[in-house]
Amino acid sequence: MKRYLILILIFSMAAVSLTGCSSVEHQSYEAHYDPTIDKYVFRFAHEEMEGSVQDYYVKKFAELMEEKSKGEIKIEIYPVSQIGDATQQTELLQNAGIDFAIVSPGNTGTIVPENQLFSLHFLFSDDMEKNKEIFKTSKALNELLSQKYLERDLKVLSYWTEGFMQWTSNKPINTPEQFNGFKIRTMPSPMIVAAYEAYGANPTPIPYMEVYSGLQLKMIDGQENPLFAIEEMKFAEVQNYLTLANSSLYVTTTCVNPKVYDSLPEGVRKMVDETIEELRDYSFEIQEQLNNEALEKIVKATNIPVVELTEEEINAFKESSISARDRYVSMVGQSGKEILDLLVKEIEEIENK
Repeated sequence: MKRYLILILIFSMAAVSLTGCSSVEHQSYEAHYDPTIDKYVFRFAHEEMEGSVQDYYVKKFAELMEEKSKGEIKIEIYPVSQIGDATQQTELLQNAGIDFAIVSPGNTGTIVPENQLFSLHFLFSDDMEKNKEIFKTSKALNELLSQKYLERDLKVLSYWTEGFMQWTSNKPINTPEQFNGFKIRTMPSPMIVAAYEAYGANPTPIPYMEVYSGLQLKMIDGQENPLFAIEEMKFAEVQNYLTLANSSLYVTTTCVNPKVYDSLPEGVRKMVDETIEELRDYSFEIQEQLNNEALEKIVKATNIPVVELTEEEINAFKESSISARDRYVSMVGQSGKEILDLLVKEIEEIENK
């Protein structure tokens, strides 16, 4: 096997010397070979800290790829901040500075504006099994939206979720009216901002690592995140209420640089695709586990009141949130409207099964 790998390396080096090509456009599978460890090495970045949902996911991907390749493929993992913030990681992926990355719409709204539909409130099902089916079968996502990513040098391998977004606040938030003037921290996404403006809130984008101090110093009144992130970052320590709003899904994507993906031998591409498919169930299982454990830890550590919205309260938020869909269409135009309209139809069909 080593002799085979060495031959590949020799031919790869010869090809580079003959063509004089060293640009990203000619990135190849052979270029990832590290003769010092006799393995192929791929770089995979994610947006969160170690021990998070994304970290579990990426580590499982690495484990399965190394297992399938019998140790010939190694995945180097870079949590957020090791090689830049989430936006910088996306730019590195586009330029093949890294090979794989977890790319979340909240951080890439200016790169792929159409993906901002994920920030719309009360769009998806409140049944996670149905959401799993939506992500797997939706043509709106896997064909139309994925093409928009591809046009920006990002190839989506999978859409998945880290759980429902929940609210922490310094006062009760049971109605849209209670959001009036409320300073809620959001990710730097125009659509997330628009979603909260629909309630009359004052969305305030600030970096993730500054949210705790912002809450503590009363610079912001509240924030939204999945439960595992709220517990991990200790946000409940400096807040008075935790509202289980299930207002939207924290959707993310597993992406690869398309040139890197296309350069892989068919057998390796198949290995990647199979691993991504195997991780579909795993991603839902791990987010459920970590979010349930997080809620228990939050309550035990802080005794914060946990508020569950009534059906009547949820309907009031749903009604107020609809205006944000018009904002989405005005931001992204007709192609975005087509994606949203088809997705809404697909969700309704799955909900009514």
